Amino acid sequence: MNTTDLKLCFIGFGEAAEAFWSGMDHGPVSSVYSYDSLTESPGTAAYEAMQARCNALDVPVCASLGAAVSEADIVMSVVTADQAFAVAEAAAPLMKKGALFFDCNSCAPQTKQASANVVDAAGGRYVDVAVMAPVNPGKNRTPLLLSGGHVEDAKAVLDALAMNATIETGPVGTASSVKMVRSIMVKGMEALFAECVLAGRLAGVDTQVLASLEHSHPGFNWEKRAGYNLERMTQHGVRRASEMEEVCHFLNHLGLEEPLSASTVRWQERLGHSGIVADPADYAGTTDAMIKTFKLTPMKEVQS
Repeated sequence: MNTTDLKLCFIGFGEAAEAFWSGMDHGPVSSVYSYDSLTESPGTAAYEAMQARCNALDVPVCASLGAAVSEADIVMSVVTADQAFAVAEAAAPLMKKGALFFDCNSCAPQTKQASANVVDAAGGRYVDVAVMAPVNPGKNRTPLLLSGGHVEDAKAVLDALAMNATIETGPVGTASSVKMVRSIMVKGMEALFAECVLAGRLAGVDTQVLASLEHSHPGFNWEKRAGYNLERMTQHGVRRASEMEEVCHFLNHLGLEEPLSASTVRWQERLGHSGIVADPADYAGTTDAMIKTFKLTPMKEVQS
């Protein structure tokens, strides 16, 4: 595949698309466009923020999905997990034949397989992409796993763009299976941290608990990790909850009918919708804000 004259399109221009484009090698890219559902909501704060991101990076915003994808050789879908299939279904008949469709969304393998069916049936070439780490600060060097029937061409393109892709041998769904199972631990630990430090703060024993954990598992830096995880949840919890819904869908398919991940969904949603602006260096301040926002009462106040 020609990797020196690429027409690139991003569907969704949030944190991930911004990170990828700001870091990747633009040399092979002859044109770049974006389309975001926020395009349909001009005048809103979210629209203005999206437009500002695109303007800062010289990425034209298209007024319609068709205008964005019709001439693209490379389509990168970077939306929320709950919209991933709908985007693939809408884009598939609008793409030119042979275009690579990189599904970078955190979806269950079943969702990715359904998306692959519609894209490939329309003449596109679907690639299952699992984003294996936060896109910041990694940007274009964030580790990606690729699976499916078009991975060789897909990797050649990503290599030309100075991205960090590895082929995970197997059909569509293989790469996302790795991501989904990994997310059980990563997002689940975030939820456990939220429950643990909030309970500790309410009971007045949070510093003792974290010190005890550090003693039992030295080097993990429990206090720092608590602050970081809470900040991640308050900033990205809504998107993380959507991803964990996909994880639960996957686990149900595997026969795990009552996964712990269902509680992770609720914690991520709760923090994501809280409106709390967290300082990653101050878990105590974040938990105090949670106590106030959720109208909880510390134990010492109950006893007094």
